[in-house]
Amino acid sequence: MSDNIRFPSKLPQRTFSTELGEQIEQLKTDELMLRFAASRRELSSDPFRPAYHYVNPEGNLNDANGLCFWQGRYHLFYQAYPPEDTRQHWGHAVSEDLVRWEDLPLAIFPGIEDKCFSGSTFVEEERVIAMYHGTSAGNMVAVSDDPLLLNWEKIPGNPVVPMIDTDVKGLPYRVYDPCIWGEEDGYYSLSGSYIDGPVFANCRAMPHLFFSQDLSRWTYLGQFVEGDTFTQPGEDCAVPYFWPIGDKHILIFASHQRGSQYLIGDYDKVGHRFHPFAHGRFNFGPISPGGVHAPSATPDGQGGIYVIYNINAAKPTRGWNHIMSIVRRLTLLDGHSLGIGPVEALASLRGKHQQVGETALPANEEIILDGIGGNVVDIEAEIEIRDAREICLQVLRSPGGEEHTDIHFYRNGHFRFTRGEQRGQRDALVMDTSRSSLAPDIQARPPEIAPFDLEEGEALKLRILIDRSVVEVFANGRQCVALRVYPERSDSLGLSLRAQGQEALLKTLDAWQMA
Repeated sequence: MSDNIRFPSKLPQRTFSTELGEQIEQLKTDELMLRFAASRRELSSDPFRPAYHYVNPEGNLNDANGLCFWQGRYHLFYQAYPPEDTRQHWGHAVSEDLVRWEDLPLAIFPGIEDKCFSGSTFVEEERVIAMYHGTSAGNMVAVSDDPLLLNWEKIPGNPVVPMIDTDVKGLPYRVYDPCIWGEEDGYYSLSGSYIDGPVFANCRAMPHLFFSQDLSRWTYLGQFVEGDTFTQPGEDCAVPYFWPIGDKHILIFASHQRGSQYLIGDYDKVGHRFHPFAHGRFNFGPISPGGVHAPSATPDGQGGIYVIYNINAAKPTRGWNHIMSIVRRLTLLDGHSLGIGPVEALASLRGKHQQVGETALPANEEIILDGIGGNVVDIEAEIEIRDAREICLQVLRSPGGEEHTDIHFYRNGHFRFTRGEQRGQRDALVMDTSRSSLAPDIQARPPEIAPFDLEEGEALKLRILIDRSVVEVFANGRQCVALRVYPERSDSLGLSLRAQGQEALLKTLDAWQMA
């Protein structure tokens, strides 16, 4: 650890053994771990605290950081705010399946930097490298090589990319939220940034590229993305993650204006520039309240990507706020679009099973599925749309319909698009939380409206994950919407379906209560 400690943390920083068995024994009596366990017990009675989505053990939560796989375990880091020093530290959790997470002690503490902001990790054979933004300093590098990544050392020379003065357009570069990867000739890093104006106004999203052979000395290589015609004015490129996917590359990032999104494109490894040709979003409205926020991503080892997000709050909660999404697996389907689904291990949490067989959905009539539903549940439904213009599923529905969260499929319900000489409209996957809660302190949010193409004759296949104060909806493995919800009534557990305009057919619906 460097002696240049300008902003020491108020938390004691413990050094752990480098042998796995000893680490496990030390954690059993570690003061911070005991405190985390006590905090979880205290917060467990909160009716809005999720059961199977990861939530940090105490205090507030912000960006997910540094998701990686090391020595048989997945590691998740995040911006934590310990109560005795509420500046950002890196929190830490570990899992063997990306579903069951265990808390670990805080990983990276302020010191040279005032706060430990967002960043990523890069796994080598002998160590894991974390690169993150340290406020009042610049981009920082720390390394760890012990079995549970409990001991982190900031390398000499930090900050390795110091903060610099920029002109009114943000040039030559702004410094924050780096990601790091390796190639044959050394290390490359993006610094998430923007140029040509302020965020929320007329800026352009633009990460900047740096190169190093030793992690300490970095050379600026210029603006990384060429030909981005997809992101909107006012969006920045925060928390970038750049990885191969299939035979292409993907840049996953978030803007403070519109939340998490991605670019798919070709990576020129000679000129070191990224040329995107496709774009999509994981958040389809404002970033807050209740929206999908910052991502953290890592390769799955099979050509795909694992990604997790923090999801913002939409209601004040005592002692905690944001949550993490379910880890999603992204794959490249046809060279320009994504396959999106929850990790397979999530199904291992399924318990009590209920099923509804083939059921007619008459036009313009709400069908209530008696005894089916819940607020900690995994639902799979397959519906033949036929000629209906809309399908609506109400979940977290009170018996009288006073509270309900609506999931809609609209045929031709999205904006017009042009593909070659073809002109038409896209279908839409919509989540509307405007009637999800009777509580007076819920922040208003317009519906999420996501583009989604259902092929002619293709059935609508929905996977709906409900976990007390969050609903995530996956459609046909190609689209996903997610929002926070806060039903006030304890009996808001029901489920109903409706076909609008003309009849449809529910082929099957399965519901599992989740552990």
